[in-house]
Amino acid sequence: MAFDANKVKDDIVQWIRDWFEENGKGCKAVIGISGGKDSSVVAALCAEALGKENVFGVMMPNGEQFDIDVSKALVEHLGIDSCVFNIKEAYDGVVNELVQHFDYFSDQAKTNLPPRLRMAVLYAVSQNINGRVANTCNLSEDWVGYNTKFGDGAGDFSPLSKLTVQEVKAVGRALGLPSMFVDKVPIDGLQAKTDEDNLGFTYAVLDRYIREGVCEDEEIRQKIDYKHKANLFKLQPMPTFEYEPED
Repeated sequence: MAFDANKVKDDIVQWIRDWFEENGKGCKAVIGISGGKDSSVVAALCAEALGKENVFGVMMPNGEQFDIDVSKALVEHLGIDSCVFNIKEAYDGVVNELVQHFDYFSDQAKTNLPPRLRMAVLYAVSQNINGRVANTCNLSEDWVGYNTKFGDGAGDFSPLSKLTVQEVKAVGRALGLPSMFVDKVPIDGLQAKTDEDNLGFTYAVLDRYIREGVCEDEEIRQKIDYKHKANLFKLQPMPTFEYEPED
């Protein structure tokens, strides 16, 4: 069945309205703005659902961010309030403490620390302005674990987590977002490599495999399957020990 971007867009807008009615009546949607398709589409959806006056964007560079002008252009395009919150001092402070206690700083820790600091900032801003934090992950990223648990993988509500990258782009176009936001090469703003460089395959290939079960490159199929299985723990509720008091 063909993907009806206009219908899905309208359905998400209504879903956001219903969610806020039940879980945050009178609150603002707080969104980390990267200038990429996901945060752009979520911000536009929230602006349509709640009114632009009820959406607040937070830009969080770690020092200098070469593409932050795109983020600034997005908040101007949508007419939403925003702020720039540089996390570099916080990042450097944690790193300085880490190197005092350990003789190494792993690559994985370096990669995941900034997104977790950013999420801490979003929740601080949210509590300060009576908000609810938007998760901006999509199905494709979640499928292969391309997110940080308790970092960009966190949030109070998630409008895009059941949509692939191609579907998110289609919703963005249905919202009337300019191509510079919808088709921007996906990058996290923290390193020079693109998301697809880091993954080792394109989102188009991944999306087709998710929706159709087709991947013509066996090596890539195995890589996707491995990443999906290895990262399922990020998507599942935290395991808890079930204790029942004895009578």
